[in-house]
Amino acid sequence: MDDDETYILLLLSDSNLPTGSFVASSGFESYVKHGFASSSSSDTVTIKFVRDSLASYAHSALPFVSDAHLKVSEYSSFFDGGKDEGVEDAEGRIKQILNDLTELDELYDTMTLNHVARRASKAQGVALLTLYSKGFSRPSSLSAFSEAKSQDHERRISKILDKFKLMVRREEIHGHLPTCWGSLTAALGLTLERAQYLHLFLHARSLLSAAVRLNDIGPYGAQQILLHAVKPLVAAEIAKCKDLRTGLFQGSDSSFDDTIHGPANTWPLGEILASRHDLQHSRIFNS
Repeated sequence: MDDDETYILLLLSDSNLPTGSFVASSGFESYVKHGFASSSSSDTVTIKFVRDSLASYAHSALPFVSDAHLKVSEYSSFFDGGKDEGVEDAEGRIKQILNDLTELDELYDTMTLNHVARRASKAQGVALLTLYSKGFSRPSSLSAFSEAKSQDHERRISKILDKFKLMVRREEIHGHLPTCWGSLTAALGLTLERAQYLHLFLHARSLLSAAVRLNDIGPYGAQQILLHAVKPLVAAEIAKCKDLRTGLFQGSDSSFDDTIHGPANTWPLGEILASRHDLQHSRIFNS
């Protein structure tokens, strides 16, 4: 891993990034309020929830992260290879990528079974697109800190994400978190493997953050769990799910089997509990 990629990882793992993840508990608040946290110690309950949630999220979201990342990376590598094309051809290529991202986003919306998860995913997705345009794009005042070739690359990539965000704002597309995360990390030059790993790590970290805010565990306990328990869980799910794809772009590949190689929900109980979030008498989190 080179220094540039390491620096991007540090930026994206910053808890101060305005991505809206702190307002979502991913079903953990409902899990606790429905009594599933009363039979064991807090640490055991939290780790069990993180394990089940992480497994389900990896199987359902990583295929979309991967396909979105690959589509935006294809556009990026086309120009990095020294190729060039006319304005009409470039616009046609951007339009095709946006159509592909739209297909991915629609499929994820269809496969997300409860309205609470859809609401959180869309809020965090558009926050990522806004983060790129307002926080990661290069202002003219900083143009002296990079080469002209790098600036040209950034302008081309920015076109895709700016148009994507505009479609979300116009409600022409949902803008779900996995699709936006895959697009953002590809635009920033993060490899697919690192994008997948960081996405699952951040999901686990947000669950532990929710557990701390719910007073289920303390901040020191959360760090212990993050270091000793979460690492093998993330590694195991990455090993299982890194090659999963949505199936939208497999073409005539007869070896692709939706039930084996495609996205899936592996924790129905978690979906049911998350969908009941709005029915709680009092709530700390929006979702």
